Amino acid sequence: MEKVFVDTNVFLRYLTKDDPLKYERCTEVFKRAQQGDVILTTSAMVIAELVWTLLAYYKVPKSEVVQKVSIIVNTEFLRIPEKEIIADALVLYGRKDIDYIDAYNVIFMRLQGVSKICTYDSDFEAIEGLQKEEP
Repeated sequence: MEKVFVDTNVFLRYLTKDDPLKYERCTEVFKRAQQGDVILTTSAMVIAELVWTLLAYYKVPKSEVVQKVSIIVNTEFLRIPEKEIIADALVLYGRKDIDYIDAYNVIFMRLQGVSKICTYDSDFEAIEGLQKEEP
């Protein structure tokens, strides 16, 4: 079966519907995957870029970004190597006043058994059980 990597702009066209023709074409790609005709995959970096672009460029409210991106991440026919980390990071990101990448790193740290972070970023102070240390 054919494997296809999905880039950020395809998700953006689908979510924003800012170009009706491209939206329809993206919908067809997703339908093909849902029917089992193609295997779609993407990366954690694409998801991070998607979150950032929706917030910064499209000015989508954070709660909507979390909702829209969570739907994509939880899509059964889309393979993402770090799907569980990303899903948990989106939940943390939605609950705390931190950047998505920081939320991702917190979840990654927890899975690695790390509870101390060396950083100047004050976002990490909002995370219970995490010890921030400045060099």
